[in-house]
Amino acid sequence: MDLLMGLQVLWTIRSWRNRDRWTRSQMEAHQAHSLHRLREQAYRSSPFYQRFHDGMESRPLYELPVLTKAMVMEHFDELVTDRSIRLADVESHLATLRGDDRYLGRYWVNATSGTTGRRGLFLFGRSEWATVLASFARGHEWAGRPVGIAHRMRLAEISSTVPWHMSARAGATLSSPWAPTLRIDASEPVDAIVDKLNGWQPEMLVAYPSIARVVAEEQQVGRLRIQPELLFTSGELLTGETRRRIEGVWNRRVFNQYAATECGGLAAECTEHRGLHLFEDLVIVEVVDSDNRPVPPGVFGDKLLITVLFSQTQPLIRYELSDSLKLASGACSCGRPFALIEEIQGRTEEVLSLSTPDGGTATVQPGLFHRLMDAVPSEGWQVVQKPEELEVLVAGARADFDGEALAESLRLGLAAQGIQVPPVAVRRVQAIPRGATGKAPLIRSELHQMARPRQ
Repeated sequence: MDLLMGLQVLWTIRSWRNRDRWTRSQMEAHQAHSLHRLREQAYRSSPFYQRFHDGMESRPLYELPVLTKAMVMEHFDELVTDRSIRLADVESHLATLRGDDRYLGRYWVNATSGTTGRRGLFLFGRSEWATVLASFARGHEWAGRPVGIAHRMRLAEISSTVPWHMSARAGATLSSPWAPTLRIDASEPVDAIVDKLNGWQPEMLVAYPSIARVVAEEQQVGRLRIQPELLFTSGELLTGETRRRIEGVWNRRVFNQYAATECGGLAAECTEHRGLHLFEDLVIVEVVDSDNRPVPPGVFGDKLLITVLFSQTQPLIRYELSDSLKLASGACSCGRPFALIEEIQGRTEEVLSLSTPDGGTATVQPGLFHRLMDAVPSEGWQVVQKPEELEVLVAGARADFDGEALAESLRLGLAAQGIQVPPVAVRRVQAIPRGATGKAPLIRSELHQMARPRQ
């Protein structure tokens, strides 16, 4: 472990604790000051932003243009504020990345998996990386377990061990006897995962919701025998039924966290479990519709625009994320000044576009599938839109599972929304397929993949 980094992370976490007692006006003043510093750095050192915001340097944030991942990658060398950074060299660095290696000896590089169309690369200097690591630890603090050398717990994390994935990168930096951790790749066979967990006996379990549901089933039938004191999920959508199943098995509340490769932690639950508190002191989040207009609390947006206040190496100002969520209209009883996410619906890519009887198209929101599929007694499920059918994969269903009854429920649900119902095929599988980073999205469309241009 980088000892100085570990100390910096601990100091950062400690310095943030007083922010839990800020007033809303203090939060907004902090945001304004941090945004001013971010824009100053971008206009001084980024040729891209000098052009992109030309003539708008004094405009308010909401009037600035939207930045996409494609734009970040297309203008990578000019967007970053360190002129020695070159995209070709960063790609070469990632191709041979091992452990806690750093690009140019000073930048931690993370990459997205590319499931939304194109891989994105994001760099963090030392202070920025310390902030990212502290953002993950903040969720533990809000779960009632202060982070520090005197508060060690045996941790098991089931996520991705791909070297460029943020969870693996964070694990490599923090690897230390002071933080005993077992890291398991979510794509490993379930039997292997169970054996490792039984041998490790974690006090804290962190996992993608889909794999947490699987291991909860293993615990229920007696193959897994662990008693974690803390349960965290992150990296995928946590549905209500998956939460209930996990909590019912271990009789513990699940603490959900929300993160992105571009900035680290974005939000986390506190002990009140009234929603996820946005880390508004680190990232300004705008919930907007498809035309980038703000939507009010209580209404799902089509996407997010995030401004990462601490990332000055690779400034992200009004950067587009394809996540759909809605904010809560009220405050949490815990007294923290951070706005609450009431519900996360999923990514835009999980909104399916299907034909209507009159030849048009209509969108089907993920909630329809969540509502119908979560009632299925299984270890996991996935809906796949194919050119010729809607394929429904079900893993670990009971022997008396009626696939045709489920298919009919889906047909009726789609018909009620005015959809020209496609063929629905329900198939039992041993396990839900996982992507490069071990994630198993609940809904995916092969039509989106077919329509993507070559990169």
